Amino acid sequence: MTLQRQVVFWIATLVAIVLLLWLLSPILLPFVAGMVLAYLINPLANRLERVGVSRAVAALLIIGVAVLIFIVLALLIVPILAEQLSALISSIPGYVARLQALLADPGRPWLRQLVGGDDSSKTFGDLVSQGAVWLSAFMRSLWSGGQTLISILSLLVVTPVVAFYLICDWPRMIATVQHWIPPQHRDAVFGLTREIDTAISGFLRGQTGVCLILGSFYAVSLSVVGLNFGFLIGLIAGLISFIPYIGSMSGLILSVGVAIAQFWPDWTWVLVVLGIFVVGQFVEGNILSPKLVGESIGLHPVWLMFAMFAFGYLFGFVGLLLAVPLAAATGVLLRFGMRQYLASPLYTGGKPG
Repeated sequence: MTLQRQVVFWIATLVAIVLLLWLLSPILLPFVAGMVLAYLINPLANRLERVGVSRAVAALLIIGVAVLIFIVLALLIVPILAEQLSALISSIPGYVARLQALLADPGRPWLRQLVGGDDSSKTFGDLVSQGAVWLSAFMRSLWSGGQTLISILSLLVVTPVVAFYLICDWPRMIATVQHWIPPQHRDAVFGLTREIDTAISGFLRGQTGVCLILGSFYAVSLSVVGLNFGFLIGLIAGLISFIPYIGSMSGLILSVGVAIAQFWPDWTWVLVVLGIFVVGQFVEGNILSPKLVGESIGLHPVWLMFAMFAFGYLFGFVGLLLAVPLAAATGVLLRFGMRQYLASPLYTGGKPG
């Protein structure tokens, strides 16, 4: 096969895969979630297999424990989160009115100047009110209709089954895919796959730990200081911290806004809430991310944000699950292509060898 035919073949294959994902995106969520879960816990199955446990038993044990932990956490935490979420949505108009009143207070002209001048209270109020309407509509739309309920039930039932079978067959699947690769290209392809695996595993497994630790810290800390809906806000802020900048800033703005509306004119607790996020960001940037995620995954924050928005827009929640692996793989392939280009006569100006 000539180079031109190879390029045409792989481009056609990529187009077919993207089209297939787009067509099947409504039903892919439990299968993609099962693949992600299997990928995350496959190293643990390998360790159990090395100590003498059969792979099927190891997979069943791991999935069983994971499902049990999920059920216990769901029974303990979901009722609290549902109650706080409902109360938060209903309390948003009151918080907006409170913030508007603070901005409109003639005794605090410095506050109006800080956020944009004399008309800032109206502008800020309109912006926050519109944001509150969008947030309320979005949260209600998540639960509207029977399709969402069916998707959640299929996610809870199908995902563990898919993960179990993938873990059982993981070595055989890898060997089969490796056998498909032409022998003359196996060294280069194996090198790329190892680099892709390092990037994906370093981010997914490491960032999962960072999100869980930050979510627990924010939820407990904000609850201890008495912030209304602190458990919900802190947990959400930690869990979406994998989105660079946006996750942490969203939690900070929401928690400080609620703190101002709740504690004003006592600035002490507002500063305490602000300090909690400062401490969390310091710990994340200087301890958690360097230790758990590392710096060699090759995912630039801007590239990661673009991938999440792009794949989320094209494929919905399935796209969000695929965004990080595909962004990491694309980054590795682009760096490989750039190395090939820099070493080629096209760049060096020499004659082909």
